[in-house]
Amino acid sequence: MPKSSHTFQASLAWDVGGLVAGVDEAGRGPLAGPVMAAAVILDDRRPIVGLADSKKISPRRREALFDEIRAKALCCSIAQASIEEIDTLNILQATMLAMRRAVMGLRLPPKLVLVDGNRLPVLDIRAEAIVKGDDKVPAISAASILAKVSRDRWCQEYHQQFPQYGFDKHKGYGTADHLAALRLHGPCPQHRRTFKPVTDLL
Repeated sequence: MPKSSHTFQASLAWDVGGLVAGVDEAGRGPLAGPVMAAAVILDDRRPIVGLADSKKISPRRREALFDEIRAKALCCSIAQASIEEIDTLNILQATMLAMRRAVMGLRLPPKLVLVDGNRLPVLDIRAEAIVKGDDKVPAISAASILAKVSRDRWCQEYHQQFPQYGFDKHKGYGTADHLAALRLHGPCPQHRRTFKPVTDLL
């Protein structure tokens, strides 16, 4: 297909749809595991009650909202950047990469992308960063819930392989118990080698 035709079709879709996607991430701070990102385009005709910053919602409520968002949103996409990408690129660039993958994975092309925080991934779509957006914009709140639940589920699964670290409890964050396990057992394959507490033990 000629480039001009593709560009015209993309522009037409954005202009007609006027769709807005919310984007957020989970897992920038932990010492282990991938960083997750999600992009969500909500359906105004199917409102979801109780959307908020995922950190302010109980795990049980987050799980319920995760299913409701997946069922009611016009479309959504969940992506990640691996620990190898985190260690190679740095956590900020890996986070931007995960966000870009989430947006590119949307079935419908948004006209505008609203991203939580103060930095934007590289996109071919108009985008705006909103500080504390997960508290202000429902689509970003929905994205924060999808990313958080996806990452928590990853931690639960990985706990089955390496129960000695307690990923099911601390979710990879540098708690006293996690640091004690690191000192006792050393890093596992999913620990981020470029994060200082891990680096010090290598």
